[in-house]
Amino acid sequence: MTLIADALLAAAAAFIVLSVVIVYRIVRGPTMQDRVIAVNVVGTNTVVIIALFAAALDSPGVLDIALVYALLNFLMSIAISKFTVERGGVM
Repeated sequence: MTLIADALLAAAAAFIVLSVVIVYRIVRGPTMQDRVIAVNVVGTNTVVIIALFAAALDSPGVLDIALVYALLNFLMSIAISKFTVERGGVM
């Protein structure tokens, strides 16, 4: 592996550690909005991790998976936000 690939994998590992730390906010978040934002951050971190792995392993086909996951993460955020608004959980 090259130095660049090693750096990309190290960055992916840092994002994985960050996602594990954010799981605490998902579990212990004082409000529903905190939990929604934390889930969205973990989903976004997952997209970044997949993209970093694709670049490190030189497999551009994996970027399609990251793109689909990003779209699903966006739709999930919209659905959860709509659910919390309908329950009266916002403001």
